[in-house]
Amino acid sequence: MTLSLVSLTFIAVIGLLAIGLYALLVVHNLIKVVVALQILAKGAILGFILAGRINGQIGLAESLALTVIIVDTIVAVIGLSLAVQIRHHMGTLDVSALTRLRR
Repeated sequence: MTLSLVSLTFIAVIGLLAIGLYALLVVHNLIKVVVALQILAKGAILGFILAGRINGQIGLAESLALTVIIVDTIVAVIGLSLAVQIRHHMGTLDVSALTRLRR
């Protein structure tokens, strides 16, 4: 049984989305949450490229992918800078320890 390029790409999209979603649900460290969001976004980008290839609109898919890459990079930078500040002020990066508000 040979799989086509489209089938392999679809499997990769589902795999990346599943890994990213699982990591978001399981991980409690803020930096690992940012990494999980990155994995999830890479699956979405690959999905855009696959959909564009299937529909014959690869140019539109590539422009959407580039937009997602830019937004994803900005989110990662802001998330990591917030994680550094939270670690500096609170002393931990554990999400469950950060649920209580304190001044």
